[in-house]
Amino acid sequence: MTINLSYYHVAHAVPQNDSEVAVVIDVLRATTTIAWALTNGADSIQVFSDLTLLKKEAMKWNSDKRLMLGERGGKKMEGFDLGNSPKKVTRELVAGKRLFMSTTNGTRAFEKVKDKKILLSMALTNRKAVAERIISINESNILILGSGWEGSYSLEDTLAAGALASYLVENSNITINIMNDELNAALALWDFWKGDILKCLKTTTHGKRLTSIGDFEDDFRCCAQLDCLNIVPMQVEENVIRAS
Repeated sequence: MTINLSYYHVAHAVPQNDSEVAVVIDVLRATTTIAWALTNGADSIQVFSDLTLLKKEAMKWNSDKRLMLGERGGKKMEGFDLGNSPKKVTRELVAGKRLFMSTTNGTRAFEKVKDKKILLSMALTNRKAVAERIISINESNILILGSGWEGSYSLEDTLAAGALASYLVENSNITINIMNDELNAALALWDFWKGDILKCLKTTTHGKRLTSIGDFEDDFRCCAQLDCLNIVPMQVEENVIRAS
């Protein structure tokens, strides 16, 4: 078997393609938050790019079975239960609930590839779990999609794309074809920074943005952990993600 891997750093850069599998990455912080929420017992996460639609859908659920997560510009939005912090989605808050989530970048990336046969959510925290699932899926064309920042390049998502590709190349007996230079660059970035992931995250423009608006040290450390969660978030119906 051969796996063809392609990487695009923002949603609008994705051309028409025949990939059956897509992996969405938003290290700071949506896909990290999703991984931790499901680890801590959330029933599901429903992602939205449109805030009005999110509120409309959330109101259909009993108040004790839902949480609304809203973030723009790194900050929690007024009127929402939580923002976009992996440290806030504790078991006490999220267990058994559906999370209705909209973020600046990550949820827009999910919208772009919601029609794929298999749609996975990956952060550095669950890289190995997602990589092993990709190996087991037996599909030849895999699209990796970074969320970027408002349509521009994101260093941290490229780092994670390189981490995923590196794991697949080094830990499977499958032939891995790197299909574009974006992913070659991601592999080089991962090789350079893999020894100090935390420093890399703080070096990024979004990392600096977060630092400028508050104390996100705990979030940085959480997002920088590698392969600490054995969970594979997957879309089970349009825009709804569950542990698989």
